[in-house]
Amino acid sequence: MHFQAARAVFEQLGAAPDLAELERLTATRSAGPFGALTDREREVLSLVASGETNRQIATALGISEHTIARHLSNIFDKLGVTSRTAASAFAHKHKLV
Repeated sequence: MHFQAARAVFEQLGAAPDLAELERLTATRSAGPFGALTDREREVLSLVASGETNRQIATALGISEHTIARHLSNIFDKLGVTSRTAASAFAHKHKLV
């Protein structure tokens, strides 16, 4: 949704470099079931699916628990799920773990 809005604005403004960058970003994110996830989000999802807590993940990755919570929120939105359990099931189904 955000990418579509950005694309419309960039087109109206004639912002060709920004449109090209947006195309590059969206092209790499559309491949496979995890295509919308960043590399860090995939890493977080893998650890969640392995049974790690937010605190354990934050410690392992050297980032804050707040950042982990934000990554999870983004993951849930991108995968269309509403819980850690559903996200974990998705990860297992698609052999991320």
